[in-house]
Amino acid sequence: MEFQLWMLLIFPLFFGMGWLAARIDIKELLLESNVLPNSYFQGLNFLLNEQQDKAIEAFIEVVKVDPQTVELHFALGSLFRRRGEVDRALRMHHNLVDRADLDDDKRQQAVFELAQDYLKAGILDRAESLFSELESTAYAKQSLEFLLELFQKEHDWLKAIAVTSRLAAVSGQSYSKEAAFFYCELASEEIAQDNLPAARKYLHQALHDDPNAVRVTIMLGDLLLSEGKHEEAINTWKNIEAQDAQYLPLVAERLLDAYRSQNREAEGMALLREYLRNYHSLDLMNVVFGGVLKNEGPAAAYHLVREELERNPTLLGLNKLLEARLLELPTDRRADIELVKDLVHKRTRNLATYHCAHCGFKARQFYWHCPACQAWGSYPPRRGEEAGMSL
Repeated sequence: MEFQLWMLLIFPLFFGMGWLAARIDIKELLLESNVLPNSYFQGLNFLLNEQQDKAIEAFIEVVKVDPQTVELHFALGSLFRRRGEVDRALRMHHNLVDRADLDDDKRQQAVFELAQDYLKAGILDRAESLFSELESTAYAKQSLEFLLELFQKEHDWLKAIAVTSRLAAVSGQSYSKEAAFFYCELASEEIAQDNLPAARKYLHQALHDDPNAVRVTIMLGDLLLSEGKHEEAINTWKNIEAQDAQYLPLVAERLLDAYRSQNREAEGMALLREYLRNYHSLDLMNVVFGGVLKNEGPAAAYHLVREELERNPTLLGLNKLLEARLLELPTDRRADIELVKDLVHKRTRNLATYHCAHCGFKARQFYWHCPACQAWGSYPPRRGEEAGMSL
């Protein structure tokens, strides 16, 4: 292709067009900046310097000068709520809801923010009403999630269960695990009132929603045991192995007691030994250790723990081994072992806790509902030191 002189005209032309476009953008930007009050830019500057109090005051001045700044109203209201100034957030969002010039989308957003304000303030009936209004809007899923949180706070488990069904329909996700826990809470309330038929009905509904709900199986076994149906209770608890074997330690003591009540302790010990071989657990080992110590003596208990420690070395297991060794030794030869055991015990005190898989909260006892983050079923039934081991 031959070079033509007229092509030289193209370069200045493109340059001129680019310069003109840039000038137009700059003019528009200057016009927009002249419309905004100085308080707006002062507020931004305060936010960038992490001076929230001064930023809020500056933005309030903007709102006074230009009441049409809807997005700034939303931003201020949200900021007030996060800071715990719920009264100011309520006023800000009420003003938005009452405005006649808002379009439907902005009005729904204002109602959604106002509902969160009421929830934060603990005015749950107003929050429930507003969140319910939004179920047919773009805020349906978020509103239902807040309703689920609200009903859990109120312990209104039937409403919470109803919300899980609507949430599943809106989101396409399953909430059967949560619903099963709510049925368990209902069953616990009925058990406290000695209404066992109603409790059993709720538990069977929970198992229908979530066949792998171990808590339900444990509670059903407890109900059967309270009615003197030891064999049925044992068979029910055995189902946990198929549901999730890591939860077997939670019923180990119950199983052994049920076997003992039928004069079948040897059979119960054999079952627990089999579980221990297949699914290592410090809690399970403790139950088996107690049974072996009672029936076979300190030497057998010591060999049991030693074998487990060789298979699964842990400091908690070492602490139990030292305990077993002390039981074997005569009193005058225990001093050194007791000293070592005390040192190991102090080191393992924090290892003998359960950890929430959702937020990491540590607890000495096992929880189905995390007291810190409120997550359901978030505690693996394994002590902290063994949490990383596979079954």
